[in-house]
Amino acid sequence: MPRLPADARRAALVEAALRVMSRDGLAAGTTRAIVAEAGMSLASFHYAFASRDELLRELVHRVVGHELSAAAAAEVPEGAGLADCLRAAAAGYLQHLEREPGAEQLMLELALHSLRDPALRPLARQQYRAYTAAATRLLEQAAAATGATWRRPVPELARLLVALVDGATTTWLVDRDTAATQAVLDAAVGLFVAEHSELAR
Repeated sequence: MPRLPADARRAALVEAALRVMSRDGLAAGTTRAIVAEAGMSLASFHYAFASRDELLRELVHRVVGHELSAAAAAEVPEGAGLADCLRAAAAGYLQHLEREPGAEQLMLELALHSLRDPALRPLARQQYRAYTAAATRLLEQAAAATGATWRRPVPELARLLVALVDGATTTWLVDRDTAATQAVLDAAVGLFVAEHSELAR
C-alpha cells in the first residue's frame, strides 16, 4: 500500500475496524484483524493510534456522524411543521439502520461492553454525550426552521429523544420490522411534539 498521510491512515483504519466489527462483532476487532482488513501492517496501526481504545473513540465519532447525516439528509416538504421535520429525520435514521444494521448493533455492543470495563467506561459516556449533542442540534434546527419553541430545556428533550431512538433501534435489530418501527416512531413524534412544543407567537 502507498504511504498514506497520518489523517488518511487513521480514517482507513477506522473504516476497516467498522467493517470488521459490524460484520463479526466487537470481540473480532483485534488490531491484527483491523490492519489485515485495511491492508496495513501492525506498525502502521501503532503509528496512527496510541491504542485500540483510541481507535474505538474515533469509531464512535464516525458512526454518530453517519447517523446525524442520515437524519439531516431526509427531505422535508416546504411549509412542514415541527412534527414533519422530526418524522423526516426519523425516517432518514431508519433508512440508515436498514443499510448499516451491523454498525448500530456494534454501537449497542460497545456501550454495554464499556460499562463492564472501568478503563472503557468513559467511552460509553462519550458515546451517549455524542448522541445527546446530535439530538440537541436536531431539535434546535427543527424549531428554528418551523418557528416553534420547546417548552422544556432542549438538552432534557434531547435525552428523551435518545432514549426513544435507542429503544426503537434495539427492537428493530431484534425483529427487523421496519413498518412497525416507522409507525411507532411516527406516533412517538406526534406525542413528543404535542407535549413539549408550541408555535411561536
